[in-house]
Amino acid sequence: MLPLIFTLISLPYAPEALEPVISRETIAFHHGKHLQTYVDNLNKLIAGTEFEHMSLEQIVCKAQGGIFNNAGQILNHNLYFTQFSPAKDDNHTPKGAIMDAINRDFGSFDAFKAEFEQKGVTLFGSGWVWLAADNDGKLLITQEPNAGNPVTKGLKPLLTMDVWEHAYYIDFQNRRAAHLQALWQIINWDEINHRYNN
Repeated sequence: MLPLIFTLISLPYAPEALEPVISRETIAFHHGKHLQTYVDNLNKLIAGTEFEHMSLEQIVCKAQGGIFNNAGQILNHNLYFTQFSPAKDDNHTPKGAIMDAINRDFGSFDAFKAEFEQKGVTLFGSGWVWLAADNDGKLLITQEPNAGNPVTKGLKPLLTMDVWEHAYYIDFQNRRAAHLQALWQIINWDEINHRYNN
């Protein structure tokens, strides 16, 4: 069996398509440099190990140290970059099963957004805030430091906001809260609904 070679994901939109929320410059650094480095590092680290034939999810659930960190960051960023679409699209309001679940588990979409942003702002240092679902479809918000992903807790990751500074510093400087508030304009809820239902 040939080893898996991980590659940089292609973006489902043009580099400037998320402006002004995420600039072309941020995409160039965040996707083109940071994520590329994680991909390159992981391919080197897993060569000749038990992990070289595993999927990203399998590696994240079984590895530790540098292999976990790089695999986790690839998995996280793949989910992050593919959850957006340009602000002019009309898929930025949740509907269907995901909206029903948000209303059931958080009371309202506004209450969900407020809790999600608060968890993002209060996560100390670098990491990720996630909307995830358990095996019964119940939604919860988790704070994951560094390269953490709720898949390690047996949860299905649905939506994430990256609170590493490189995700927002070019566009928002130290204003993490403003960055998190702006991201709702480009969330592709059709994609989040698809993840929830599959």
